[in-house]
This record gives sequence, C-alpha cells and structure tokens, in this order.
Amino acid sequence: MAEDNENVSEGEEYMEIKMAGGWYLTMTLAKSEKYDSEYVEVAKERSGQKRSRFNLNPKYVRQLGETLIKFADSNGL
Repeated sequence: MAEDNENVSEGEEYMEIKMAGGWYLTMTLAKSEKYDSEYVEVAKERSGQKRSRFNLNPKYVRQLGETLIKFADSNGL
C-alpha cells in the first residue's frame, strides 16, 4: 500500500509515485467544466511538465488497479 512505500505521496484527490530520473507518475481526480463530470488523470511528469497522460472514467479506476496487481503477480513483478 501507499503507506508502506516511501516513493508514494498521497492526498485526497492527488497521488504520485516517484520513479527514477526525476520522473513522477501522478494520479489526479479532476472535474471537467465543459461536460460537468469527474475523471482521473494519470500522467507521467518531470519538472512540473506533464509529458504523457490519459483520462480515465472513475468507475474503472478500481478495476485498473486490480488488473495491474494481477498482471504484476502473473509476471513476477
């Protein structure tokens, strides 16, 4: 869990994972003003610049997390 990993910072609507080379993997709960809906933005960030990102419907966040755990377990990661 995040509390067991010193590379993970967490907050209510923001989390980040510190990776090598000054990179961070960030997860942010955001709201679209145009469509009046929430989404989760997952981004790879360095020096405050988001290099790559994608938006995820909040109803799929838990499923993504569980699938990533299964993937890691299956591949010995």
